[in-house]
Amino acid sequence: MKVCAFLSIQTGLAVFTMSRYNLFSLKREVFMIKGFAMLSIGKVGIVEKEYLEMVMPERKKLECGPLDALVRPIAVAPCTSDLHTCYEGGIGERHNMFLGHEGVGEVLEVGHLVRDFKEGDKVIIPAITPNWSALGSQRGYAQHGEAALSGWKFSNFKDGVFAEKIHINDADGNLGHLPEGVEATEAVMLSDMVTTGFHCAEEAKIMPGERVAVIGLGPVGLMALAGANLMGASEIYAIDCVPFRYEVAHKHYGATHYIDFTKAPMQEQILEITKGVGADKVLIAGGGVDILSDACACVVNGGIISNVNYFGSGDYLRLSRLDWNVGMGHKTIKGGLTPGGRYRMEKLARLLQTQKLDVKPIITHRLEGTFEAIAQSLAWMKDKPENFIKPVVSLKW
Repeated sequence: MKVCAFLSIQTGLAVFTMSRYNLFSLKREVFMIKGFAMLSIGKVGIVEKEYLEMVMPERKKLECGPLDALVRPIAVAPCTSDLHTCYEGGIGERHNMFLGHEGVGEVLEVGHLVRDFKEGDKVIIPAITPNWSALGSQRGYAQHGEAALSGWKFSNFKDGVFAEKIHINDADGNLGHLPEGVEATEAVMLSDMVTTGFHCAEEAKIMPGERVAVIGLGPVGLMALAGANLMGASEIYAIDCVPFRYEVAHKHYGATHYIDFTKAPMQEQILEITKGVGADKVLIAGGGVDILSDACACVVNGGIISNVNYFGSGDYLRLSRLDWNVGMGHKTIKGGLTPGGRYRMEKLARLLQTQKLDVKPIITHRLEGTFEAIAQSLAWMKDKPENFIKPVVSLKW
């Protein structure tokens, strides 16, 4: 493999060209795919990968597999997970791997066994694309079908959606049709933000009338809060330190109380509001290695703590012995990766189509362009300008 690199003065991004040479003596055709990648921990840039493709006499296109699809993205968004991966090394080194796992696209090609999608279809690309034939998938946890987190393929062990072309495994099982009337830039929020936030609420098994605390009001936390509201929570305690986020949580998603953890410990504020009782359920969508102890101190005995926070650094998570009632308070702690797949994407998309859920309030920054725009959106995620929640990029190829 040879790698050539040059620095783009205009964008300040490293741009790499990669070549992979096969030694077999078959006729081949060069094709290029460009994408925005993690070069190494702490470094990102535009990468152009050059492959040598085997060419069959009757077919001179990139093969996608009989059950698979190739998709060109039309709208994408960066995620906090991309920051953990790139800048904290949360899952280790990922050399020159295209980033991104949130997208909507247009189908370019499908395998000959794909039944429900065709060239030109507009599709939702889930962040989690399981192998649905794996035994783990049949046990009910498709997101861990082959191994822990194995459904999280994009920008984990497979090139992600920040690319000119995206490979989708098991297209019929993983792609979702984009409904009429739903904008691509809004549907991008379904890929990860909505499904992850709702999964947090679902795992907490919220019942009508319960009191729910939500820790972290980023886009996932806001969607967890929205899910709790739709499930019938009576009081929702929105825990953060940015008043703008609470304004969004209160105005659009049903938050009833703002708890600024910089003013006093969150558990003290919740116990004061509930007259010493605590929250029935606590949803974690942010925080560091001590957040489980904080959640345990907030939840009632017999309550549930549901976590979807990606802990990107630290070898251990700390849990206070006393906050967990010396291990005997019947406080359940759960943590899970969101499910993926077509059924879930299309089900959640109906909430947008019927206007039962509005994701526009969490999209605070919008861009148009290609890889430079993606780079800017990721920089915003890292630097968090004022009144920022989530960016989205409309791709103009």
